[in-house]
Amino acid sequence: MPPAPSAARRHISTRLRLLLRILLPVIGLLCCRPAPAQTSTDIAALHRVFANPPDSSRIMMRWWWFGPAATKPEITRELEQMKAGGIGGVEVASLYALGLDDPSTGFRNTPFLSDEHIDTLRFAAQEARRLGLRMDVTLGSGWPFGGPHIPVTQAAGKLRVERYAIAAGETSALAPFVDAGEAMISAYLLPASISADDIAHAQPLPPPASGRYTFPAAAQPRALVCFISSRTGMNVKRPSVGAAGFVLDHYDPAATANHLHAVGDRLLSAFGDQPPYAVFSDSLEDYGSDWSPALLSEFQRRRGYDLRPHLLALVADAGPDTAAIRHDWGRTLTEMADDGFLKPLHAWAEQHHTLFRSQTYGFPPVSLSSNRFADLPEGEGKATFQMWREFSDTRWAASAGHLFHHPVVSSETWTWLHSPAFRATPLDMKAEADLHFLQGINQLIGHGWPYSPPSAPEPGWRMYAAAAFDAHNPWYFAMPDLTRYLQRVSFALRQGEPANDVALLLPTDDVWASFKAGYHQRSSPTSPGGFDQTGSNVTVDEQMGKVLGKQVIAQILDAGFNVDFIDADTIDSIGIPYRVLILPDVDRLPVATYEKIVAFARKGGIVIATRRMPATAPGLLNAAEDSARVNELSQTLFHGAIPSAHFIQDETQLGANLAQYAAPDMTLSPRTPQIGFIHRKVAGGNLYFVANTSNEEKHVQAQFRDSAHHAETWDAFSGEVSGLPDATHIALDLAPYESRLIYFSDAAMTAAPQPAAQESVRMDLSRQWKVTFGETGLSEDQDHLASWSDDAKTQFYSGVATYRKSFNLQHAAQPHGARLLLDFGPGIAESLPSPSAPHTMRAYIVPPVREAAEVYLNGKRAGVVWRPPYRLDVTAYVHDGENDLRIVVGNTAINSLAGQPLPDYRLLRDRYGLLFIPQDMENLHPLPSGILGPVTLVQSVAAR
Repeated sequence: MPPAPSAARRHISTRLRLLLRILLPVIGLLCCRPAPAQTSTDIAALHRVFANPPDSSRIMMRWWWFGPAATKPEITRELEQMKAGGIGGVEVASLYALGLDDPSTGFRNTPFLSDEHIDTLRFAAQEARRLGLRMDVTLGSGWPFGGPHIPVTQAAGKLRVERYAIAAGETSALAPFVDAGEAMISAYLLPASISADDIAHAQPLPPPASGRYTFPAAAQPRALVCFISSRTGMNVKRPSVGAAGFVLDHYDPAATANHLHAVGDRLLSAFGDQPPYAVFSDSLEDYGSDWSPALLSEFQRRRGYDLRPHLLALVADAGPDTAAIRHDWGRTLTEMADDGFLKPLHAWAEQHHTLFRSQTYGFPPVSLSSNRFADLPEGEGKATFQMWREFSDTRWAASAGHLFHHPVVSSETWTWLHSPAFRATPLDMKAEADLHFLQGINQLIGHGWPYSPPSAPEPGWRMYAAAAFDAHNPWYFAMPDLTRYLQRVSFALRQGEPANDVALLLPTDDVWASFKAGYHQRSSPTSPGGFDQTGSNVTVDEQMGKVLGKQVIAQILDAGFNVDFIDADTIDSIGIPYRVLILPDVDRLPVATYEKIVAFARKGGIVIATRRMPATAPGLLNAAEDSARVNELSQTLFHGAIPSAHFIQDETQLGANLAQYAAPDMTLSPRTPQIGFIHRKVAGGNLYFVANTSNEEKHVQAQFRDSAHHAETWDAFSGEVSGLPDATHIALDLAPYESRLIYFSDAAMTAAPQPAAQESVRMDLSRQWKVTFGETGLSEDQDHLASWSDDAKTQFYSGVATYRKSFNLQHAAQPHGARLLLDFGPGIAESLPSPSAPHTMRAYIVPPVREAAEVYLNGKRAGVVWRPPYRLDVTAYVHDGENDLRIVVGNTAINSLAGQPLPDYRLLRDRYGLLFIPQDMENLHPLPSGILGPVTLVQSVAAR
């Protein structure tokens, strides 16, 4: 029933309010539509907003509530710590218990959705509003969605395929057992060595009589293949107390409705008439779900033919039609997931006056176009330092945001960063965050912040397989410096419109055609042993990386372009809003889509096919006629008279040819693949984010296609803006993992050319320090700087230490343009692992400060040091005579973890089952900590 008029008005008002939170700070300030030339007043306003961007662009944290066992005082404390650290909001995610109920201490896990849990969630929402923090909530516990309210009849579906060996001479066989939630579909008797011809002529057996199939004897062994509409049996991963149960059937709208009523409505009751900013659906990890009871009828309705006679094609080669049948099955699964899960979730969020944030990838096989149902698309990092140069779910989500006009696109960031928990540093965080920015992300969701009770031993609770970024990190005093940088970059990358030139057509139809159902090979119907289980591969995004390979995206980036993904369904609905469309080894393409591509090329759009030209129409019906049309279009496009269409058989030559067909957006001399960029068009100008993703300094000359008469750099750490002397050729001298924002506008600031600076060591400060270790009472004199881990008294110390010394400086006042720099040294680059190695995301540099230092000179805070080039400008803080230097250094929590017995969780597992295994926590060793030296005072003077 549609909402009453008053409810409808409330809904519109709420949606508008949420949208204005994103856009209001810059409405009228920046716009992508044609506008008069920007004035100095406009630029000044832009600079002011950049220096102090809106809170809506702050990073967020996934806040894990273990148990849930959250208490109100600790909720307040942790939210206030986040606020102080520059974190702008939380997503509450309830997970497994980490402690046992203990009446002697009062510790207690409150069951998920209990009155206590809802009351605690209500309090958290009130505190978040008080502090001005955004609050999202995950619509479930653990992942994927499901729980005790999901009966087996609504559990995740699976096509159960059983293959039994039938010996020569046998005339009957037991039918497989069919359990609750299952239904027999059909069975086939085939030769033991199944050929495509056997499958083409196979006929289903009559239904079993008294539990047995009967058939004539044969002299050769045979195989009985049975198809059963079944369930995966998958339970929710990492559930809270009271939340365990089956994962729901993502193809079944009734299962989704049940979950939204039982869980969603209950969770939102905690928010009253002030709903959360967004509700969240985590990555769809419904592994092996390739069926649903309604699939046969839905397939008939959507594809126009009966799938039953073709079921064998899902598990074996059925001849020339195999790929077409599998394609139609895969497409039907995608459509059913859209209609049965994503669409109802989006509608429910609208009805409850909140936004739908969704990680729309994984199992079931949702497509790029499925993201049209998300208000806030979200990606996830691949945990490798090459993620930005390969297919990734991060670029998948960013592309969807660009295509469907979602101004904010988020990513689950730092998921596998520098394992184990508490090992990641601020530099690690920046290094990965920049890779997300380069792919088009402008909202970071940190993974994550573990709620931890005061009773937990330091460094507190942690999630089994993720980084921990809470205030238990000794380096947390550096968090505001890092988050301010991330906030400014996120804000900048929300301005105007994305300006990626190239669209890469995802071969989704080819991926659907590659799907295959899993099966069990059994020796007999009653013997569970001796079978080989082959899993189902029905996932679009995980198969996509295999289909695309590792070079096509890197070729585009290295040619000086950035790239979005697009798929056929999106082209059908919105067209091709790019300069260049690349078809990477695409075989199957719908005729209607291909005709739009040809029309795009006729109007001057550049189309490039690599490895092969499209030759096959997807799907079984009208395959011959449609495929003939596809081939005709290929001939017209690539062998006709359309000059903007090109075929490149050797994909390694794509980059070189692309740069000839279109003007690169950024050109570097020398060519430096480790430097990436992303471009935004704003009114009166163009904004580029450029990042050195490597652990080495890079010195290049950069030319940008969409420049202007003037250019300026925006410092995302300080908020300061500086003019550049030359907008045509820009010298980029980038420290390891350094990034820049460069803005081109005729009204931008200007600057006179500056001579290169000459540096000289003014004073060596490496000796005679007084070091005090937090509140331990331990204090020592260090004549030479050394790691804490080298000393038996401090090797297992995690915390802060204060270094103090005084030095006498004469002639502290500097001439115009000269600076005094406190320099800790450059750091040492480490060897990089193989790009294909899993979970390799971190910064590969040994820093001279482990891991962050806060510098005070003469009682004034001069700044923090945690990133290359590991130096601070202290010109304004020194004076003639005696100067007092105090440096507070924080390391990681790994040292303390290495020196204490770690929990074995034996009783916890006896109580709740094996829900998690801590990763990479074995064989911990103390890490180098403190200032490793040398420390010098460097004078920098502009050369004459």
